[in-house]
Amino acid sequence: MNADPASLTLAGAARALKAGRLSPVELLEATLERIRRWDPALNAFVLLTEARARADAERAHREIASGIWRGPLHGVPYGLKDIIDTAGIRTTCHSRLLMDNVPTRDAHVAALLQAAGGVLLGKLATHEFATGGPAFDLPFPPARNPWNPACFTGGSSSGSGAAVASGMLPLALGTDTGGSIRLPAAYCGVAGIKPTYGRVSRRGVAPLSFSLDHIGPLCWTVEDCALSLGVLAGFDATDPGSADLPVPDYAAALDAGVSGKTIGYVRAFSEGASDDMAAGIEAALAELSRLGARVVEVELPGMSLFQAAYRAICGAEGFAVHAHDLRARPHLYARVTRERLMVGAFVTGEDYVQGQRLRRELTAAVDRALRDVDLLASAAILTPAPRLEDVDTSPLRRAAPITVPFNITGHPALSLCCGYAKGGLPLALQLVGRPFDEVRVLGAGYAYE
Repeated sequence: MNADPASLTLAGAARALKAGRLSPVELLEATLERIRRWDPALNAFVLLTEARARADAERAHREIASGIWRGPLHGVPYGLKDIIDTAGIRTTCHSRLLMDNVPTRDAHVAALLQAAGGVLLGKLATHEFATGGPAFDLPFPPARNPWNPACFTGGSSSGSGAAVASGMLPLALGTDTGGSIRLPAAYCGVAGIKPTYGRVSRRGVAPLSFSLDHIGPLCWTVEDCALSLGVLAGFDATDPGSADLPVPDYAAALDAGVSGKTIGYVRAFSEGASDDMAAGIEAALAELSRLGARVVEVELPGMSLFQAAYRAICGAEGFAVHAHDLRARPHLYARVTRERLMVGAFVTGEDYVQGQRLRRELTAAVDRALRDVDLLASAAILTPAPRLEDVDTSPLRRAAPITVPFNITGHPALSLCCGYAKGGLPLALQLVGRPFDEVRVLGAGYAYE
């Protein structure tokens, strides 16, 4: 048995727990010790639910000891981005507007994790209402990157990225409207998957953009993401965007690999990448070729078109969510959140409709490209994590993240580490698949990893 149970991957912990070589209580205590050691410097948690975690771990211990096995998350610690409702536990969206908000019902994904026997350890930092950030005029400080605490974690699932990368949790849930699972995964050097739109229920998760929001896991490895997604995915009649489709066994399909597959490299999406990042992507593609994939270059519509559609759609929908509070109590928002959301007030009905029309055209273009290749590949970020003070927090960012295209189209997209820059910060590759073909995305990521 490993001397430090908290250093196990989720898959490794699950095997040890099932075999009785490790108890959920031992794993929890090791995890709590790591949190006490690292979180004061990283600010990943906004609320530590230690009493709930002990009750969950003791229940899991009794069940496993008596022969009840709920699956690979049974007895495994996890954390939730603090925009995901938890019954009887405060959910603040990292905002002073919701400091006293205690939901009476779990979000659908929170209920699934509890039913799977997971051990809830707390609520994790985000950017306020999953937009803006990093901000220093909020009730909680921004999360910091474990590779260098002076650096950005990526947003908005910032605490999720920091908690997983530092080993404080083997699993954290994030949400992704323009890259907010994949960006923290990329900057923090872990794996994170944005499933296909509709694959995971959004019920009980504070919305930013009704038609762009996705939910998914961040973990150390692709295998861990596959195990987690197997619990999270599925139809939910209470979410109008939920897809009523069968859920495959993601973990069982991981060994499919990439041999014989064709991967389309979207070189244009990596324009402007740092030398380190460009070299990391080229090396990753070479490794995928060595593993048997055929790598070809493909062209998609320009990044500026995806970003234009994103600004119109996310701007209008984000303002619609927050219009009342922005008018009634704007001073309670952080400056960057307020300014970002208020830009949406200037998106006209015409802008929004044209953005949605453009979205249909862009989605069709990506679908056409994926008829000729099995997967798409690009950089997930253009540079390693910047310092916190260098992050663009202007109302209109100079450029939306390069993860945005696949929020517009809804295709499944995975970010995983593909090396390290000269300064030691992680680099990241993005793999994208056909709608509801997370199996192929995860299989390629697993083969590479």
